[in-house]
Amino acid sequence: MPLTRREAIRRGVWGTAGLLLADRLGARTRAMAPAARAKAVIQIWLWGGPSHLDTFDPKPEAGNDYTGPLATPIETNVSGIRIGELLPLLARQADKYSLIRSMTHDTNAHETAAYTVQTGRKPGARLVYPGVGAVVALLKGYSAGYSGLIPPYVVLTDLQGRFSEAGFLGQRYAPFATGGDPAQTPFAVQGVITPGVSDQRQRDRRALLHQLDTLGKAAPENAALQAFAQTEDQAYELILGEAGKVFDLSQEKDDERERYGKNTFGQSCLVARRLVERGVPYITINSKGWDTHKQHFQLMRQKLPQLDKGLAALLQDLSARGLLDSTMIWCCGEFGRTPKVQWEPPWNGGRGHWGPAFSALVAGGGFRGGHVVGSSDGRGEEVTDRPVSPADLIGSMYELLGVSADAKLPNPEGLDIRAVPTAADGASPDRILREIM
Repeated sequence: MPLTRREAIRRGVWGTAGLLLADRLGARTRAMAPAARAKAVIQIWLWGGPSHLDTFDPKPEAGNDYTGPLATPIETNVSGIRIGELLPLLARQADKYSLIRSMTHDTNAHETAAYTVQTGRKPGARLVYPGVGAVVALLKGYSAGYSGLIPPYVVLTDLQGRFSEAGFLGQRYAPFATGGDPAQTPFAVQGVITPGVSDQRQRDRRALLHQLDTLGKAAPENAALQAFAQTEDQAYELILGEAGKVFDLSQEKDDERERYGKNTFGQSCLVARRLVERGVPYITINSKGWDTHKQHFQLMRQKLPQLDKGLAALLQDLSARGLLDSTMIWCCGEFGRTPKVQWEPPWNGGRGHWGPAFSALVAGGGFRGGHVVGSSDGRGEEVTDRPVSPADLIGSMYELLGVSADAKLPNPEGLDIRAVPTAADGASPDRILREIM
């Protein structure tokens, strides 16, 4: 459900109300933390599960039943690494990212797979664990010195729906979903931009509100009313001041916007870069449309060029601006897709869900580029070398973010729950991705 303006503002200013509690939590969870190499994370979530064969683990030798018409992978700027033929711009940036071709878990259902990949936990436990974004909002948000009016965890543009991002951490650490469409002008961010209402009309509304505020005038020293007034000031800073301008893509040159792609995904990548520049620690780009049971290859010819353009421009820009070393990017969905094309009706050339082997792209924030981790078999059906579970990947990310293995997550039952996935979750310190860190 989209956030109301009041809720967005409340999250943006919660540091005023909950700073003391957050400080206590932060002090407890920062104990023994490794040195942080990443300050921010951009998660590119390919909702529905992208085909690993058509993106980052092509298998041209497997034949037409596996490749379909996308049978000609292309070389990248790193010798020996090939990726899908519809990703030529990313092929030129391969020195900036690494590919994990041995991601694996044991579920082919959207809900449980999305939960596992984003929490590093096995489904079915008594508690619903928070995703990486909510954990970062706890450990790198207001309790760790973040003071921006933009909430520390932003989703562009819609929540993922089938997945509770905050889990047992609760709404305080849930993401702020922008709503709207950054490819449209204006980008109607929930609670910040009201279509059809000019800045002057907003100012007039505020002036009228003050004229009618007889209670505030009668008790100007009242602490509760002063807190309300502070909240109002911060709210209007988002609406009319500089803070909210981070979403105003009209400030970017048109050729810059074109370089990212004039579509929702490309412009979301551009907004994500602007949010990182403002210090927001966690941004998710929720890219829909990857659940391609039917018309798979037709959809890939639409989706992959958009992914190629937006992600390549983002990598290039972050690198050029000196931000890639401190900004982690991870790009994947909840699983891959069936390596063998389902030519039969009713699929007629579709691909189903596939958890046993799939791929992820990681870059920046301490992850080295130009490498491939693990491998799948000749048809992309099973992992044959260096299996990587979601818990292994998330454990590696947390280490680069400086999250201590002993960091604990507050929970309503007061249980001893660690932020970093443990052996019970299928994680092992031996499987941290040190070869690319």
